[in-house]
Amino acid sequence: MDSRKIFVHICCAPCAVYPVNMMQEEALSLTGFFYNPNIHPLKEFKKRKETLREWAAKTAKVKMIWDESYPLEEWLLRAITTDKNRCQECYLDRMIVTAQKAKELGFEEFTTTLLASTHQKHEWIREAGEKAAKQVGIKFYNQDWRDGWPWADQTTRESGMYRQGYCGCVLSERDRYQKKKID
Repeated sequence: MDSRKIFVHICCAPCAVYPVNMMQEEALSLTGFFYNPNIHPLKEFKKRKETLREWAAKTAKVKMIWDESYPLEEWLLRAITTDKNRCQECYLDRMIVTAQKAKELGFEEFTTTLLASTHQKHEWIREAGEKAAKQVGIKFYNQDWRDGWPWADQTTRESGMYRQGYCGCVLSERDRYQKKKID
């Protein structure tokens, strides 16, 4: 039985369902961390946070740490003024803050549920996690959980869990509507 303690950045409840289930089956000790300054609008931020709060407490029984700051303007300025694209900047920001918090709390490893989504750029997430790990001096637990996406998708639909239609930032929301050509 593995007694490793893992600090888990959780972007949203639907992405957390499979990785949390898998890590709990491995008997890993988990503490979740909600830090997502990219989510727009504030109403969406609150909806995702409350969905995760309910799921983590009632279903997953995962202890959570909440960073409820909402520095949207700061995040947007960083995202549009960096040499990286906005997604790379977003991944890196969330991984660095997660790694720092994990280290502060005495964890030796961290990961993210972003690695469960079939809609995310896994290579960029892995690179961000490894860079944050090296910078902070903590291990990044890199696990590809995309194979569980169909199960998680079905599970969240059947449970009636709130499922967002875009990654989170105002630019991803725009892209969502432009692709669907909705006025």
